[in-house]
Amino acid sequence: MRNLLVFAKKRHHRHALLIIAALAMCGAAVVPCQATSPGHETVEGLDDSFTSATASVNGTTLHYVRGGTGPALILIHGFPQDWFEYQLIMPRLAKRFTVIAVDLRGIGESKSAKAGYEAATMAEDIHQLAGTLKMKDIYVVGHDVGGEVAYALVRLHPQDLRGAMILDSPIPGVAGWDESMSGPSLWHVGFMQVPGLAEKMVPGHTAAYLGYFFSFSKFTAAQQAHYLRAYGTPEQLHAAFEMYRALPANARVNAEQRGPNNVPLFLATGDKSPFATISAKTAADLRARGFSSVETGTIPGAVHYDVQDQPEATAALIEQHAAR
Repeated sequence: MRNLLVFAKKRHHRHALLIIAALAMCGAAVVPCQATSPGHETVEGLDDSFTSATASVNGTTLHYVRGGTGPALILIHGFPQDWFEYQLIMPRLAKRFTVIAVDLRGIGESKSAKAGYEAATMAEDIHQLAGTLKMKDIYVVGHDVGGEVAYALVRLHPQDLRGAMILDSPIPGVAGWDESMSGPSLWHVGFMQVPGLAEKMVPGHTAAYLGYFFSFSKFTAAQQAHYLRAYGTPEQLHAAFEMYRALPANARVNAEQRGPNNVPLFLATGDKSPFATISAKTAADLRARGFSSVETGTIPGAVHYDVQDQPEATAALIEQHAAR
């Protein structure tokens, strides 16, 4: 996502420009929830206690993976990942929670849509999915662009949540956002926001493009292959690009939102992430905007891809706060 590259070195920036050059040279309306449908008998990377299914919600179809028993816990992925982002920690979390890891609309096995890639609409997707699954008193975790969706959910449906954790993601329109979006290392944000440009340049070269982001953590070959499938079609790539194009609209909406909100928020970053330096400012602004409980913390040894970098420490942090 846009945020992981804030910490990129100049060599990474040069590499990014080479990627663009190489690619150039080479050729929501809300509707009632409906019933879920069964998915695969086995789930990639997990034992048979986990199930895969889809649900028709909010004018689209979402894919999710479910396992465990206990209080509800919904996990929302970032870019360039899908539900599989949480595969490493889902078995541990499922010992204490009913865990739902979801594919955002248009990504992975979720159905693509012509529109609706702003955070508020995707948050409504999650809200209706929870309703379909009869889940209440939910704790939600969102990483990267998923953190923006989690924040929108907190604002739109606070009555349904017992808490939320935003993993390594600044919040559009809230203090710290402008700093997070500045500098040449954010080249990819502008690239994806230009209407139609990325759609012309990335398909057919997805491995080269996503490989740039994979280089910022210890993704295995098998994990990379999974994510390349999750973004393997022009429609899936378009969905991701549209999420970036929605960032200015998300910022305008969030900047206008104030008022009391009692949902406990925890802002977590890798201790090596650039966003660790803006967390305190973001938390202070959220308190000024009406939140009664905002905490911050870091994950030792992690940069941006917290689960990938430090799965056990990230799982422990989620357990600690989701169990409150």
